[in-house]
Amino acid sequence: MSIDDTLDETLDDVREAATEFLNSDGRSLGHVLIGAAVTAGFALFATALATGAIKPRRTPRHLREQEGPVTERPTGALSLVLPAVFSATTLSALRVWNAPSQPGRNRTLGLWALAQGVNALWLAARPASLRGQMVAAMSSAGLAAAFANQARRLDEGAGKIAAPTGAGVRLANLVERKIDEQRTTVH
Repeated sequence: MSIDDTLDETLDDVREAATEFLNSDGRSLGHVLIGAAVTAGFALFATALATGAIKPRRTPRHLREQEGPVTERPTGALSLVLPAVFSATTLSALRVWNAPSQPGRNRTLGLWALAQGVNALWLAARPASLRGQMVAAMSSAGLAAAFANQARRLDEGAGKIAAPTGAGVRLANLVERKIDEQRTTVH
């Protein structure tokens, strides 16, 4: 087998894996790119709104001891981009976007957008009381669970990615399959 054949085979494997992961079989590249732009753009927008509202709190003690506040804004562009773009629900929403048109798809994407917006509001509000923190955590978890359930109804893979344990199990299984494929059998 020549190097060109090996390269072609590897590229085909990568295309197949990307198509499977993105749930984009039968979808045009334009549709997939628009979906990536919409989901990543919305997640980035929500994160940017929340991050813009976070102001580090300086206390007199910080000034006396010449220390920075405990809460600091993340530095660098990637610290803002990576969490939003690579969150499990954003990847799941992209799979839902690419799923064949069916009833409930737009409602599921709307639920994802609502969850992103609520999470951004909670990040910006930074509730200090125990009650506020509990409400924030429960509403975020509830919306994430509702989205994962709806996503699973449209596309099982999207539901597995959105559910935290499902995403971890799926990733672990994928790694295990790849390792098994690389192992040679010795008799």
